[in-house]
Amino acid sequence: MMGTELEALTMLYPPLLVFAAALLVVVLPRIVGYTLGALSLFGVLAIALFVPDGSHLAGTFLGFEVAPFYVDDFSRLVGIGLGFLGAFAVIYAYSSEAPRVTAAFALAYVSSAIGAVFAGDWLTLVFMWEIMALTSTLVVWHYGGDAVRAGYRYAIAHGIGGSLVLFAVAAQYAATDTFSMVGPDGEMLGIAAGVPALLAVLGIGVNVAFVGFHTWLPDTYPRPHFAASVFLAAFTTKTSALILFRAFPEGNLYLAYMGGLMAVYGVCFALLQHDMRALLSYHIQAQLGYMVAGIGIGTTIGIAGAMGHLFNNVLYKSLLFMAVGVIIYRTGENDLYKLGGLWREMPITAVAFLIGALSITAVPGFSGFISKGMVLDAASGYFGGPEYQALYWLLFIGAVGTFLSFIKLGYYAFLHGPAQYTVRDAKTGQTVAMFSVGGACLLLGLPALGWPVFTDLLPLVDGTGFIGTEGPETLNPYSPSHLWDAAVLLTVSVIGFKLIRKPLSKIDLPDPAFVLNPATFYLGRGSMLAVTGTYAAVDRAAVGAVRRCYWAGSHPTLAVDEVARRLPDSLVEVDERHPTNGGRPSTIHLRASIGLIILLVTLVLTVVLWLLL
Repeated sequence: MMGTELEALTMLYPPLLVFAAALLVVVLPRIVGYTLGALSLFGVLAIALFVPDGSHLAGTFLGFEVAPFYVDDFSRLVGIGLGFLGAFAVIYAYSSEAPRVTAAFALAYVSSAIGAVFAGDWLTLVFMWEIMALTSTLVVWHYGGDAVRAGYRYAIAHGIGGSLVLFAVAAQYAATDTFSMVGPDGEMLGIAAGVPALLAVLGIGVNVAFVGFHTWLPDTYPRPHFAASVFLAAFTTKTSALILFRAFPEGNLYLAYMGGLMAVYGVCFALLQHDMRALLSYHIQAQLGYMVAGIGIGTTIGIAGAMGHLFNNVLYKSLLFMAVGVIIYRTGENDLYKLGGLWREMPITAVAFLIGALSITAVPGFSGFISKGMVLDAASGYFGGPEYQALYWLLFIGAVGTFLSFIKLGYYAFLHGPAQYTVRDAKTGQTVAMFSVGGACLLLGLPALGWPVFTDLLPLVDGTGFIGTEGPETLNPYSPSHLWDAAVLLTVSVIGFKLIRKPLSKIDLPDPAFVLNPATFYLGRGSMLAVTGTYAAVDRAAVGAVRRCYWAGSHPTLAVDEVARRLPDSLVEVDERHPTNGGRPSTIHLRASIGLIILLVTLVLTVVLWLLL
């Protein structure tokens, strides 16, 4: 019986399940539509948990072999995280009075992201990647106002990134004669070296917010409905981190150091933000840095830590956006420095924020402590792997900056001064969503209770054991050295915030990478004008040529006379005694010999025939 039920699950395509809910949420009564949306994502969670490994629903598309539904330890882990978070994000959106059309666009966006997660071939991935860019843009645009212009810039960024991924996939097929991501024994094939790899890393780099490619992230995520930001925070970047691993399963040291730079760059500009969602958006880039670093290191512990951090980031980052969203919902204020003392008015939201903050800062007892520690161990060579000291310190600085950022956010929003607003706390649905997600962050990080369950979910890890460089190793995140590192981080951060708090509030340094926005605008405008101007010039020339030919056919004598007048005096002599406009044409006296004329005609005819043949 169990085998029959599992067989039935393999016939359910997870993206289609969520997309059906996206269509129904618009036409059904609000509570029914949202309920179906949440249930569809709980269905994705169940499918990810129970469907056996392997390729399902495989077939052909456009004459190519495709595997749209592929399950392995990596897609299973990410599918569990996105299904779980997505269901509670729908509940949160319902309680936050998000419009049904916003929910429909969000569910369609979630559907495409899940399709990318479970894609077993590059062709399916390209389709899902492009749909993900389109639907996420609609999620942003639907809110109107400033979100429209930001959504336009977002669409340009992801259009460029998607085009690069498309070209990479085409180059991959040309190099390997297959679109498959997976070999016959389940091994990751990766992207071919050379042009395919270069195009892939640039295209995926847009979505995972490489330094310099990241401006869409803090520009866009603070703009739409606050419930929409919860969806946006979880799906595009985390899905893309998984695809980055699919493309480079063996790792790459350049990727690892890019991850370190992302961790530092993200926290530095997060510390300077006044807008709460902009601060959280920069921290998406910073946390992605740990994932990219782990993937780039390429060791077992590095990859497992990166995937674990991806899973945890889906949870605690969305939880933080939920808590900040409740503040915006109740106060209408986005500026961090205009808040204060809200813990008295909103204790439930304050506790939810605290859980998310302790998770993202990797405090012992929370799941973020486990996965971030694994990535730091990979960089330091803790389990006998290569040691990358510079990378380790970049990641360590990023960890300090993360502590500082969330001490700042918590201090100014909840602790600093008397309450600036008399408001109600979170609604019931918001509370359920926040504490369900927050409970997972806590349970999966508890010593000797939850964290072995968490690590058992991770690919390349069996319970608390994994294959290290020097043989089988045992994970022990609560070892004295790990706890000491956490204590040092916390102490340095608390003292550091006390020292920099006042100077920090006076610094208003814009992100220099935002110069890309006007540069992209003027480059696009100039390119458009160049193309349209060239088209207009060619059009004028073609129309003018046709008109002249038509006139010459209607007035052959006048046309010959007009041509003759333009020839050099060495060839012709024109008698000026006769009028040329409407009267008898001028008399033309050829000066060239008949031999020269024949030679010229022969040359012209030869060229014409050569062009025609």
